[in-house]
Amino acid sequence: MTATATATIAAAVLVAWLFAVASPTAFNVTPISFDGGYTPLFGERNIVRSPDGRTVKILLNQYSGSGFISSALYYHGLFSASIKLPTDYTAGVVVAFYMSNGDIFEKNHDELDFEFLGNIKGKQWRIQTNVYGNGSTSRGREERYQLPFDPTAEAHHYSILWTSSTIIFYIDEIPIREVVRSEAMGGDFPAKPMSLYATIWDASNWATSGGKYKVNYKYAPFVSAFSHFILKGCRLDPIQQLPAAEQCRLAEAETAISDYAMMNVEKRVAMQRFRQHYMSYSFCYDELRYPKLFPDCNVAESEKDRFWNSGDAKIQPRAVVRRRRWNSRRDRVRSRIDFNEHDEE
Repeated sequence: MTATATATIAAAVLVAWLFAVASPTAFNVTPISFDGGYTPLFGERNIVRSPDGRTVKILLNQYSGSGFISSALYYHGLFSASIKLPTDYTAGVVVAFYMSNGDIFEKNHDELDFEFLGNIKGKQWRIQTNVYGNGSTSRGREERYQLPFDPTAEAHHYSILWTSSTIIFYIDEIPIREVVRSEAMGGDFPAKPMSLYATIWDASNWATSGGKYKVNYKYAPFVSAFSHFILKGCRLDPIQQLPAAEQCRLAEAETAISDYAMMNVEKRVAMQRFRQHYMSYSFCYDELRYPKLFPDCNVAESEKDRFWNSGDAKIQPRAVVRRRRWNSRRDRVRSRIDFNEHDEE
């Protein structure tokens, strides 16, 4: 058996072990249709809905990217979507699923991000999460990860839990990151109502190897499919004059006792294992960019030894690479945009 085959088998065993330990079950939340909670934001001609309205594909081509936004502002809750990423050469492409209020608070906005960064052929997509509060963009709390699966082969669930005291990022109901509010964080913890966004766009100037590799529109259109939409939060009524906290008292009480808001022992073990094996960068260990440690960083010396002072892991995680042959460019394009595929499930 070759070294490559051995490494592939070892990676598969690790993935199975990680997910088996977590014993994830789907959150007990009913998904909604696209029109039940979202509306196009830009590039409407590049937004393709399935006949049943349960799946939406957003496209990037040489003319435009595209994106959609929630129809309402939300104050805390669980926000989720199943996402399938573009395949083939995707350098320079960014797909994002995130919360923000930047259109309302331009200078002191809040933001919670899932960002997916494309790559060259043979290299896997990377994912990063970020937390901004009160315009703290100069103090970005980025973390980056490889994924223990191929995100272009099928859709996976990506969820953000946001409460008054904690933020949890989930992948397939497994927590990968938790941010606990503390007095020392001050206004860096997001605290104002936000909208949900999903976008695909050309970020050639930074997304892949610092801008070394650009979007190549020979491989366009780049298509990302979104489905299984969850907007389980306090939807603010713009007519009511009550503060958000008062409008949302009952909804927050419901969230507090939900399964997705509770971090039990199994979830913590699964989160630690994911981070140990798949986290490739952490702002907490980036002493070059941030000489002063952030107050929300709980640094363990044993974990710190795994990272350079640039925040990058000394041993980068191995990604899952899926190789697929296309008979022609026409086949590739048809596969990307045809809703007769089974990727809306």
